[in-house]
Amino acid sequence: MRKNIVAGNWKMNLDYEQGLSLFSEIVNMVKDEVVGNQEVVVCSPAIHLSSLAKLSTAKVAVGAQNIHQAASGAYTGEISASQVKSVGASYVILGHSERRAYFGETDALLAEKVDAALAHGLKPIFCIGETKEERESGEFFAVIKTQLEQGLFHLSADAFQAVVLAYEPVWAIGTGLTATPAQAQDVHAFIRQTLVEKYGQEIAENTTILYGGSCNPSNANELFSQTDIDGGLIGGASLKSRDFLEIVKVFNSK
Repeated sequence: MRKNIVAGNWKMNLDYEQGLSLFSEIVNMVKDEVVGNQEVVVCSPAIHLSSLAKLSTAKVAVGAQNIHQAASGAYTGEISASQVKSVGASYVILGHSERRAYFGETDALLAEKVDAALAHGLKPIFCIGETKEERESGEFFAVIKTQLEQGLFHLSADAFQAVVLAYEPVWAIGTGLTATPAQAQDVHAFIRQTLVEKYGQEIAENTTILYGGSCNPSNANELFSQTDIDGGLIGGASLKSRDFLEIVKVFNSK
């Protein structure tokens, strides 16, 4: 049975004390709200990881927002998978559209980062999705399939089972726009069928696929009610403990 996950992505926000305060609020507020086969993940800036990991619980895990593909070396300003793992984090976001757009991350590079994460026991939250131009041209299914094939499909079936996917329509990130539940479901269903073709029905059915495009308390219920949407990768709403709680609570009514 696949896991329902609500993952917060703080991006480059919050100083050290602000991060500890928000995380403490989240842990206390969601402790009675995380039910069944559900998990909450908070992906913070690197400065917070060690301290947040000490406050994490069985219900609230900690993740990084990026890693370098190399195990170690002369890569000033970077952080390795082993360093992230050593402070107690268990997840890492890879391939976020902002990393692809602003830092030129390619599918080939991301395949290396996935390997690095898995080699050190980190669970990748691997992001895929189309731009506004790709959506309007009708190429978005082909774009998403290519991202899966080049970034992940070198993995064995056993290795792939540690991966969480996040569909993020790039045109709906930070814009206030959101894919309709039907649009999001169509893409999630396409992703799952693509996994069936590569890894078989059982693995496809057990893979968690998150929605990551301006999910908030007002639209989470309708989005999470879709058959193939298993939770969300939450940006802005994860910076407000009350909003984040309301998104987490959506699964209580399922």
